Amino acid sequence: MVIQNILFPEIGKCTEQELYFRQEEEYRGYRIIDEKKQKAGRIYTAKKAAYSYSERHLTLKKGECIVFDTYFNGFSIDKWKKYTILDNLQLCLTLQGKLKVTLVSKQRMHGHVVEKVLSETAVDCAKQQEWDFAYDIQSAKGMLAFKLEAAQDSIFYSGAYCSTIPDSRLRNIRLGVGICTFRREEYVRKNLKILRSSILENEGSPLYGRMEVFIADNGRTLETQGMETQGIHIYPNRNLGGSGGFTRALIEMKKSSRHRGITHALLMDDDVVIEPEALAKTYAVLALAKEDYAGAFIGGAMLRLDRQAVQAEAGAAWNMGFLYSMKAGLELESCEACLLNEVEESAEYNAWWYCCFPLEVVTEENLPLPLFIRGDDVEYGIRNMKQLILMNGICVWHEPFENKYSSFLEYYIIRNQLITNAFHCPEFGAGQLNRIMLSHCLREITYYRYKNVDLYLQGIKDFMKGPRWLMAQDGEKLHGKVMQAGYQAVALNELDMGFYYRDYEKSRKDYGQHSSRKKRFLTLNGLLLPAEDENVAPMAAAIGVHFYRKKRVMHYDEAGGKAFITERSFVMTIKYICRVAAMCFVNRVKWDRAVRKYRLHGKKLRRLGFWKEYLGLRG
Repeated sequence: MVIQNILFPEIGKCTEQELYFRQEEEYRGYRIIDEKKQKAGRIYTAKKAAYSYSERHLTLKKGECIVFDTYFNGFSIDKWKKYTILDNLQLCLTLQGKLKVTLVSKQRMHGHVVEKVLSETAVDCAKQQEWDFAYDIQSAKGMLAFKLEAAQDSIFYSGAYCSTIPDSRLRNIRLGVGICTFRREEYVRKNLKILRSSILENEGSPLYGRMEVFIADNGRTLETQGMETQGIHIYPNRNLGGSGGFTRALIEMKKSSRHRGITHALLMDDDVVIEPEALAKTYAVLALAKEDYAGAFIGGAMLRLDRQAVQAEAGAAWNMGFLYSMKAGLELESCEACLLNEVEESAEYNAWWYCCFPLEVVTEENLPLPLFIRGDDVEYGIRNMKQLILMNGICVWHEPFENKYSSFLEYYIIRNQLITNAFHCPEFGAGQLNRIMLSHCLREITYYRYKNVDLYLQGIKDFMKGPRWLMAQDGEKLHGKVMQAGYQAVALNELDMGFYYRDYEKSRKDYGQHSSRKKRFLTLNGLLLPAEDENVAPMAAAIGVHFYRKKRVMHYDEAGGKAFITERSFVMTIKYICRVAAMCFVNRVKWDRAVRKYRLHGKKLRRLGFWKEYLGLRG
């Protein structure tokens, strides 16, 4: 059985060589990105190995040593031993030439990488040939890896970590991949092409005949002809956000599980870049899972699409809405970073850009909440996840969130945070709500983003109306109103303010180091002082100093090339401060009653009967 294939960089997917292999001499210490502090660990210039993208093999020059202790090609032996019944492991390589193959284990101890050589084997083959090398995994710890050192010019064609564990010991696993999409035909076609070629139509894949794809088409724009083939099912769906789309996929999986035998749901965003090996590795973990971990969730990390070796999140904690993204900003080009990435933390959920769980979790009484977007995966994870398995190499690439700012999310973020807390955080009360509301709204006021304050306060008001109000809403119409209430980014030539990139760059690097923080605080970030000029600020990363004593500020999205403008108004400032203060009183009066409503009646929002009516399904 192939447990994990050795991967190579691939054009159109990922070309960061250090995620796959590197020359041993080019070791680079890991670092956590911290642009504000401008700090970095010890980094060495990387020397690239001679890899052919077209022929997909690695050429080693005489004397060259290539190491595979990397994010995709290291073997996470600690986790395989903890969570699965794996009891033997071999490294199978296809080589040509004269090389020394060294098997190693690596551990991170007190901030240092400790390497242990397990075996060395000399290989001499004039033609392409397969070789097997056994690991002793009984005492192995950390990460298993290997090195190839060429005694003459040689070629490494392919490889895999394999096991002779008999099929009779494997669990019978069938994956249902659930994808929610809204008018992203290009992404869907690309990912379906990858899934067809690598799994659905590839008899060599361990998932061949063991996977079905369920697509909820919220935009109702996908052409099913030619796209809906064997193993791929497309369901036109009402636009009820991610929660509506993923719930529809789960309902269809559950409905067909009797004759299709689906055992696990894998929920995945439509706009990710997929690594098919992640799905194969997920299957291997499920097939070999110990009984104690048969109900575990398997999470995929999110790597940034713009900087593909940088991790955005690998599991997360809720903390009553103060989200903690685990291992965020970790650069994964070094072995030290990969070992750090394997350290397990107390996760409460995994985002649905890649999240796999047993389909038996999904019942007629245990579906997601109709939160539209932002929070459905959080609440469902808190409710159902007892154990999360994360592993290097199980990931997707996704556009970073700072490139996807949307003003209307102010409404959903606070409303859904309060709904989740009502169910799962009894210690969260009106006092905590008022503190976070004051902090957030005062910030938005000093950014002149008065529409955002309206959206935020409306989210709180709608939460206070209780679950029956939420059940009675037409999700599509409500979303349309929410979107219209926020700021709309437009092309720069549609704005009545000049754009100068130097101003944007200056703001992007300005963290307040050149002005008095005390003075900004005492003057409400300059609102009590005369305004001076205009400025350009990064839309998703704006901070107070960008607005200090500015008449108008352009909020610029560099990724999309669009912007919107906010303008300072003393009258609006006083008006919204008064509205926020009044809301503090309302929260004190209504909070406990609203929470009781959710605990008494909120479970109706999880039921199949509600969802069928909400989605407009028959039968």
